[in-house]
Amino acid sequence: MLEVKNLTKKFEDRLVLNDLSITVPDDEILAIVGPSGAGKTTLLRCITGLETPNQGEFFWNGKQFDPKNNDLIGVVFQDYQLFPNLTVMQNITLAPTMVKKEPLKEVKKRAEQMLTQLGLQGKEDIYPFQLSGGQKQRVAIVRAMAMNPKILCYDEPTSALDPALRDEVAKIILGLKQSEGMTQLVVTHDMDFAKNIADQIERVKALS
Repeated sequence: MLEVKNLTKKFEDRLVLNDLSITVPDDEILAIVGPSGAGKTTLLRCITGLETPNQGEFFWNGKQFDPKNNDLIGVVFQDYQLFPNLTVMQNITLAPTMVKKEPLKEVKKRAEQMLTQLGLQGKEDIYPFQLSGGQKQRVAIVRAMAMNPKILCYDEPTSALDPALRDEVAKIILGLKQSEGMTQLVVTHDMDFAKNIADQIERVKALS
C-alpha cells in the first residue's frame, strides 16, 4: 500500500498542494483529476521524486521511503521522453543495465516478452521517430516496467491521443493491473477515462 501523508508544496509564495494525504491499496488504480493548474502533475512529481515537497511523508507497506532515492516507482511521462538516438530495445534496456547492473541478456528477454504483450513485437530495432504516438506510449510503459517498479505513475497518458488510442491505453493500464498486480497512479484531465480505469479518484482543486 502506498501512503502519502500531509504533503505540502510551494513554489516561492504560491501554495500548490496543502496538507494533502492519499492512500492507494495494493493492486489498485488511483486517478488524480482536476483542472489545469490544480497541482496534479506537481503531486505526481513529488511522489516520483522529481520535485521536493516542503512537507510530507511517503510510505510503502508501512515503511517510510524517500522518493528521490528508491526503485519502487516507475514513471511514464506525458511526452514519453524516449531517447531519439536509441532504438526501442536500447531505450528499454538502458536503465536496468546501467542503473541496476542487470545482465543485458536477461533484460532483453524480459523486454521482448513485454513488447509482445503490448503488440510491439518486431519494433525492437527501430527508432522513436518511426513510431506512432500510441506506439511511443506503449514503449514508454515497457521502459518503465523494465525497472520492475512496485508502483507505476502516468502523467496525462491520453493527452495527445485520439479516442481509439485512449481506449487502447485504458486496456493496457487495466491489463497491467490484472496480469502484473501493478499499483498505478494516473494523472488525467479526462474524467471519463478516469472513471473507466480507476478504483478510486482523487480530485485536486486549484488553491490560487
